[in-house]
Amino acid sequence: MEPILRSALLALSRSRTACRAARRYGMKLGASRFVAGESIEKAMAAVRALNADGISATLDHLGESVTTEEEAREAAACCLQTLEAIRETGVDSHLSVKLTQLGLDLSPGLCEENMRRIVGLARSHRNFVRIDMEDYAHNEATLDLFEKLHREFGSSVGLVLQSYLYKSEKDLVRLGRYGPNVRIVKGAYKESPRVAFPRKADVDRSYIRMVESHMRRGHYTAVATHDDAIIRHVKRFARSNGIPRDRFEFQMLFGIRTQEQLALAKQGYKVRVYVPFGVDWYGYFMRRLAERPANVAFVLKSLFK
Repeated sequence: MEPILRSALLALSRSRTACRAARRYGMKLGASRFVAGESIEKAMAAVRALNADGISATLDHLGESVTTEEEAREAAACCLQTLEAIRETGVDSHLSVKLTQLGLDLSPGLCEENMRRIVGLARSHRNFVRIDMEDYAHNEATLDLFEKLHREFGSSVGLVLQSYLYKSEKDLVRLGRYGPNVRIVKGAYKESPRVAFPRKADVDRSYIRMVESHMRRGHYTAVATHDDAIIRHVKRFARSNGIPRDRFEFQMLFGIRTQEQLALAKQGYKVRVYVPFGVDWYGYFMRRLAERPANVAFVLKSLFK
């Protein structure tokens, strides 16, 4: 039953009709558990609350793939506004971006132009931009653009790699020449077994190998997971290999495992929470429900309230 519900939720996440209907209810659907709000002001308030608990953030202005150059430029403008708001408010936050939102499917040149403006502003503000990794079809283009940007902007830009792809361990070695700040995730897109491990156990083993490899080489590692076993393993690995805590951090999603976030921060580990915001929250919200369909009960309670 759960796989059927998950598939149904993912299908709904792509439905424009369902999206329009959901927006009539706004955040009352329960999206506020996973989304900081629709405005930059709400996002800043959420980050300030995290900072007060000793937790850093990375902000993501939500949006699905764009269809026009105007939409891509508007998305870039929102990223620039977010970086300015971070500087003006003084909150402890980075920025995360998706290349398809910035025009990658429309024109690689347009996307690069937008990214150079965004990363350039981040560097001038002594901040950092992380490029999220999307589906396999965009993987190589994302790696290529990251390399080009890193050569120009250095440590102001980082990347995400997904352990469920067979190629990711080699990609991590490929990027090692830059000493990059890499967020390692398991991967959430539905991919063919021709390119991705179909079994969770293999994904987990790949994840551990990638984290250990990157940390052992002395590169900054963002360990993005809610998996208790992996968190314990990373703690033990860091201790036994003399890796200082300022060389890695744990990352989690806004609204998920909040108590574990607080516990890690109190133990002296760097914790960063991925904080999404914006009016285009519907697709992201549905994907969070699909990851753990038990959250549907939470939404139903919110509606009845």
